[in-house]
Amino acid sequence: MTGPQSPAPATGTPQGEPGSEFRKDMGPWANFALGFTYLSPVVSTYTLFGTALVDGGPPMVWAFVLAGCGQFLVALVFGEIVAQYPIAGGVYPWARRLWGKRWAWMTGWVYMWALLVTITSVAYGAGPYIAILFGFDPTVHTTVLCTAVLIVVAVLINYAGTKALSAAAVIGFAGELIGALVVGVYLLVTHRHHGLGVVFDSYGAEGDGSYLPAFLAAAIIGFYQYYGFEACGDTAEEVAHPGRVIPKAMRRTIYVGGAAATFTCMSLLLSVTDFGAIISGEQADPVVDVLYDAMGETGARLVMAVVLISFLSCTISLQAAAGRLIYSYARDEMVVGHRLLRRFSHARAVPGYALLVAAAVPLLIAFGSLLSEDALTNIVSFAILGIYGSFQMVVLAALRARLKGWRPAGEFTLGRWGLAVNAGALAYGVFAIVNICWARSPEKPWYENWIVLLCGGVVLVTGLLYMFTTHHYGRGDAPAGDAVPDKRETTPAGSRPGRE
Repeated sequence: MTGPQSPAPATGTPQGEPGSEFRKDMGPWANFALGFTYLSPVVSTYTLFGTALVDGGPPMVWAFVLAGCGQFLVALVFGEIVAQYPIAGGVYPWARRLWGKRWAWMTGWVYMWALLVTITSVAYGAGPYIAILFGFDPTVHTTVLCTAVLIVVAVLINYAGTKALSAAAVIGFAGELIGALVVGVYLLVTHRHHGLGVVFDSYGAEGDGSYLPAFLAAAIIGFYQYYGFEACGDTAEEVAHPGRVIPKAMRRTIYVGGAAATFTCMSLLLSVTDFGAIISGEQADPVVDVLYDAMGETGARLVMAVVLISFLSCTISLQAAAGRLIYSYARDEMVVGHRLLRRFSHARAVPGYALLVAAAVPLLIAFGSLLSEDALTNIVSFAILGIYGSFQMVVLAALRARLKGWRPAGEFTLGRWGLAVNAGALAYGVFAIVNICWARSPEKPWYENWIVLLCGGVVLVTGLLYMFTTHHYGRGDAPAGDAVPDKRETTPAGSRPGRE
C-alpha cells in the first residue's frame, strides 16, 4: 500500500492524493457519463412519476426547476473544492481538507449509508419494469429478487475495472438519451392528450386545503433527481486533469440531466389520459399504462428493455461511487476493517473488498424492505435525506473555511461570487432536508410518520458512538483541515504514521 504522507502545505494550491493506486483510464466524456447515469433522468422520473402525480398533480413538474436551481449552486461549490482537492471518495476527503478529521468522518459516514440505501432504491425501482419485460407479476417478493439480481450484475461489471465502468457509463448514457428523448418525442407525436397549460392545473390533488403542502410533498421527484453529479468527483484520481475536467462535468450533468428529466416528465404528463383516475388511486401505475396505450405490448416491452439499461447503469455508477468512498475511508484508517477494505486489485485497478460492501449492504436492505408496507417511498426518502445531509456538511464546511480565510485556488473558482453561492447552496439544502423529513400522514402511527427522520437520527447517533468509542477518525495521517491557512490539523500523538 502507499507509504507515509506528509501534510500538504496550506498554501491554497491544488492538492491531490500522493501515490494514488488508481489508473487514469477515465476520459472527460466517460466522467460526465458516470455522473449523468448516476443522476439518471429516466430512473428518477419513472420511479416516482406516479407518487409525485398523486401528491401534487401535474404542477409537480416544477419540482425539477426548484431542485435543479438549488443543486446547481451545490455543484458550483463542489466544483471549486474538487478542482483544488481531486481525491477519490468525494465528500469525505473534501470535508477532511476543509474542516478536519471528525467532521470528515461523520460526513463520510452519512454519505456512505446514503449511497448504500440509494443503490437499493434504484435497483428496487427497476423491479416492476423487469417483471413486465419478462412477463411475470411484479409482487413484493419478485421485486426484491429482481433488486438482488440487478445489484449482483452491477457489482460484477464494477469488478471488471475502470475501463468497463467507463464503457458501462457511456452505454448507459446512450440508453438514457433513448429513454428520455426518443420515447418522449414518440409520446408527444402519437399520444398527446393535453396542452402545456396542464402544468398549472392541480386536478384537485390538494383536496380542500392549500396547494403548497401538496407541491412540497410531490417535490420528492425533484429532490431525488438532482444528485449524482458528485460521482464525477468520486473518481477524481482516475481522470486526467481533474481540476479542469470534473467541475465542467458536474455542471454538464446538471444541465443535460435536468433538461432530459424535465422533458421525460413533461412527455409523460401530456400523454396521461385521465389525471383524476391517477390522483384518486384507481390507476396505480401511470407510466406503464401510458407506454402500453401508446406503443402496444411489444413496443412497451422494448422501452422496458431500454429503461432497464438506465436502471442498471445508474446502479453501477452508484456502486462505483460507494466503493471508492469506502476505499478512501479505509485508506485513511477511518473505519473498522480498514486493512481489508483498502486492499486494491492492481490487475483491474479497483478496490475489490470495498465494492463487495457496496453490494452486500444494499442486498441486506433490499431483503429487509419486506418488513415495510411502503418500502420504496421510505427507502427513497431516507436516501435523499442522507445524500442532502452529507452534501450540506461539505457546503457548510466550505462556508466555514471561506469565512476563516480559504480562497479556492484550483482551476475552477467562483471568484467574488463564491460566498453568495455558498450561502445560497446551504439555504437550499436546509430547506430540502426539512421538507423531506416533514411528517405528512397524521393517520399513521408516529414512528411511521417520522420514519425518515428517525432513520437519519439512528445513522447520526450510531456514527457518533462509533466515532468516539473507536477513535478511528484520528488514526490516519492524510492531510486534514489544511484549507484554511495556519489551521491545519496534525496527526495526533500515538497514531500510526504509515499504512501497511
